[in-house]
Amino acid sequence: MTPNPAREHPYERVANELRAEILRGDLAPGAKLPSENDLTDRFSVTRATVRKGIALLRMEGLITSHQGKGAFVRERPHVSMRQTGSIYRARRSTGEANYNAEAKAQGQRPKQVIREVVETAAPEKIADRFDIEPGAPVIVRRLLFTVDDQPMQLCDSYYERTLAAGTPLAEAKLIKGGANAFIENPDGPIGRRIVQFIEDLDIRMPYPHEIEQLEIPAGVPVAKVMRTAYDSAGSALEVLDSVVPCDRHTFRYVIDVP
Repeated sequence: MTPNPAREHPYERVANELRAEILRGDLAPGAKLPSENDLTDRFSVTRATVRKGIALLRMEGLITSHQGKGAFVRERPHVSMRQTGSIYRARRSTGEANYNAEAKAQGQRPKQVIREVVETAAPEKIADRFDIEPGAPVIVRRLLFTVDDQPMQLCDSYYERTLAAGTPLAEAKLIKGGANAFIENPDGPIGRRIVQFIEDLDIRMPYPHEIEQLEIPAGVPVAKVMRTAYDSAGSALEVLDSVVPCDRHTFRYVIDVP
């Protein structure tokens, strides 16, 4: 809905017009906004009003400001995560981890960085998905995913200790083709095929450590995604607990209804 000019505060008019230019692409990602002096002349307002309008755009995650350099349209890598069985198998066939293959298919440069790999007590939500007692030992692989050198996702991958102990899943090293490739490898120690994923999404505001690690601007929510992979016997093989900034991902699900 177009804002009603009669009801706009002066700072909102500044923000609304600049926002429209950003969304239209007139101000491209990385472009520098006009100076405060130029904007005060353009909108016939005070510098304080301009700063308030700029602050609103910064809270919306549309711009970033750098001391002594000015304000810039925020550059945001964006990944569309399309969730279908056929796409999953197609990405797996590339020999890349699924996230990496999806990002590369969209012309981007993905990277995964291991934060830590440890044995820990299963949190209640993780234990529930594995159908084990809370506090039972599990292996967790904590990774940071980046695209074009920008942080995109914090991902904690959980495995039952009886499944992962003594395997690459328990080692602080990246796994060629990703953890799912190792789990499904018919010649490997596990050799169990994934036949179903169930995802639960929770949208909330980020916690301080997430803001720092993912460089999330003020006002941008995150999606907490719990994804459980099951084999044909209905046993959970992996639980991914991911945090993704909502302004950097699009999730698309295809649901086949018999």
